[in-house]
Amino acid sequence: MIVTQSDVMRSIENSAEANGISMEKLMENAGAKVAELAAKIISERKIKKVCILCGTGNNGGDGFVTARLLSGLCSVKVIMVSGEPKTVLAKMNFELLPDNIDALFYASRYYECIGIIKEAEMIIDAIYGIGFRGSLSADIADIIAFCNENRSAIKIAVDLPSGTVCDTGEIGGGCFFADYTVTFTALKPLHVLYPAADCCGKIIVESVGIPRRILRQSNFIMKTTDEFTAEYPLPQKPSSAHKGTNGTLLALCGSYGMSGAAAMAAEAALRTGVGLLKLAVPKSIYVILASKLSEPVFMPLEQTPDGMTDIDEYGKIYDAIGSASAVLIGCGLGLNNNIKSLTALLAEGSTKPVVIDADGINAISSNINVLKRASAPIILTPHPGEMARLIGTDVNTVQCNRYNIAKNFAQEYNVTLVLKGANTLVAVPEGRVYVNLTGNNGMAKGGSGDILAGMIASLLAQGMNAEAAAVSAVYYHGLAGDSCAEKYSSRGMLPSDIISELKYIFK
Repeated sequence: MIVTQSDVMRSIENSAEANGISMEKLMENAGAKVAELAAKIISERKIKKVCILCGTGNNGGDGFVTARLLSGLCSVKVIMVSGEPKTVLAKMNFELLPDNIDALFYASRYYECIGIIKEAEMIIDAIYGIGFRGSLSADIADIIAFCNENRSAIKIAVDLPSGTVCDTGEIGGGCFFADYTVTFTALKPLHVLYPAADCCGKIIVESVGIPRRILRQSNFIMKTTDEFTAEYPLPQKPSSAHKGTNGTLLALCGSYGMSGAAAMAAEAALRTGVGLLKLAVPKSIYVILASKLSEPVFMPLEQTPDGMTDIDEYGKIYDAIGSASAVLIGCGLGLNNNIKSLTALLAEGSTKPVVIDADGINAISSNINVLKRASAPIILTPHPGEMARLIGTDVNTVQCNRYNIAKNFAQEYNVTLVLKGANTLVAVPEGRVYVNLTGNNGMAKGGSGDILAGMIASLLAQGMNAEAAAVSAVYYHGLAGDSCAEKYSSRGMLPSDIISELKYIFK
């Protein structure tokens, strides 16, 4: 699936029209798709009162089509929130409303409209479309507040919840909170970027008749990870495969008190199929990990008094890189000046692709230009806090501008960036960005990131390039998390459950 900005979506619709698909037909199809979902819910819940809020533009036109198609199922009331429709297509479909539909103008029948909203069992928001910018007017904000207060009504947004900004995911001072958002042809940025994505409920992308070839030719800004993995599935291993052909991963992880992070990264790497795992850890946690993990080859390292790997072990680690296919740095590594220097040396000097996670990211945040001097591909996997430290800002700034920050950082520092969080983004140096729609809030627990880092590094060691390894691991990591949530609930699942689930996900 692709993600398109508002101007690109208009170009796609214009291309469709040039290819013989009229805007009138597109509007009819869009309204029909919304009506199809609404009719299903009306039937299941035996809903009798539906309220449709319509704006003056083509989004309102979609609402009029929906109202017409639902008019035989139940009582349908249309509220004209800003007066008469203004576009040609909206006017046409307004005039096609059957006699059994009441269309009320909010400005002249305020109290009646509010009463209808309060009593509605289903509210459909067709006020604003992808062209909305800025903040809601006081009147519209008032209407939407009454809609949100009706907690018993099923709420459906047409294309986007009114009040959300299409291209940025911002909310302009209040918005409609939908249970479902029916969007057309492609996802828009607001559907995958926060805070707007929190207002969309379940997102349903419907085709309205635009040929896929037109979409493929468009200048979309993101692809979903499932689109990538469908096109580039994990490579099949030949029957003659052995541990040597399945890659060797060198993982520099763990410190005193942080053996769990190293263990989870290691187990995830092994479950993701790497042939040989060399686990380089401080001596103080070697016994703990060796009693827990049977598969890795251990490289116990000298440590500093605070239990972190000593920089004097750099030569030993660097020599081990020579026989590895990829390197993982982080996952409980700890942070002191010793680790900062060691991480910078390895990031710059590694001859094999490197994944840098957690403390490894924090270690280079004060010496970030080392990334530009790296001789091998680097994948960084920051969560929002680590990303904020990397670029010298705060978490809120990162969360409000995830797409641009991820894309620009990957291009500037020539790295593959995995910006973790709800709808994780993967950005590559060439400017491509992927958004992941698998996963759930049950994965928001310490250890989930270590598992993802181990999975990415494992695929990298098996020969996948940085882009494919990062995108594929993020997708399957989320898929395993979704499976765990279904089995154990999002509240009750643990990161270690995700590792156990990988053996079924990769089946």
